[in-house]
Amino acid sequence: MTTRAASRPVGTVTRGTTNPNRLRRMDRWIAATHGAELRRNTDPVAVDLGYGAAPWTAVELLTRLRTAAPRARVVGVEIEPARVAAARPYEREGLVFRHGGFEVPVQGSPSLIRAANVLRQYDEEQVAEVWQRLCARLAPAGPCSRGGLLVEGTCDEIGRRHVWVALGPEGPRTVTFATRLGSLDRPSDLAERLPKALIHRNIPGEPVHAFLRDFDRAWAAAAPYASYGARQRWIRTVGDLTADWPVTDGISRWRQGEVTVRWEALAPRGAFA
Repeated sequence: MTTRAASRPVGTVTRGTTNPNRLRRMDRWIAATHGAELRRNTDPVAVDLGYGAAPWTAVELLTRLRTAAPRARVVGVEIEPARVAAARPYEREGLVFRHGGFEVPVQGSPSLIRAANVLRQYDEEQVAEVWQRLCARLAPAGPCSRGGLLVEGTCDEIGRRHVWVALGPEGPRTVTFATRLGSLDRPSDLAERLPKALIHRNIPGEPVHAFLRDFDRAWAAAAPYASYGARQRWIRTVGDLTADWPVTDGISRWRQGEVTVRWEALAPRGAFA
């Protein structure tokens, strides 16, 4: 693959923590919700931005995307040259690794950029600029396309709890909460995995705090459904949330331990305008 002209990468080196299957919830959501867009593209390129000290997440992303879009290709991008060198033996058809950062050193406009656990070390004030830079690199919208997708979020070390923001070329669209339901005492346990744009806004007066408060209340009200299992309790809880919050997905995703809400409903007050 031809890359952009060499220049100093934009960004800073992350801790690089990674584990196999850590991003499975995010990957499956992307394949389910963005698969049609990838299939419409004759050469869909996905970028695993900041894949870390080992290449597992990029390898897995290719496998999962190809279940929805067989022509998908993945470029793993890392700002630490030694990590790129270590990943090169894993290259194969449809998978390459490149040195770079937020400038996204690939030719053309990617159909997908996934940036998981990358912005946790940045200041909240830096997030909007990074989002803007990455969204500008996405494939543009067209008559039959919403354009590329940026998925930016955070998960725990083994991928049990994950929260991410999905953005298009126009900016943020939705926030998704995803969890292994058996690990959950209450929905607000997910607060510790809020992405950088939201994690410091989980305080009274902010929309994300109100959402998690209502989520916990609906979870408590759905306690009788626990006898049917955590999944049934979650489905009932999310169904009740739809009365007051703009939930964008349906029961097929709720069954996976997910719920997706419009960004505008959770956006921090006075920020990311």
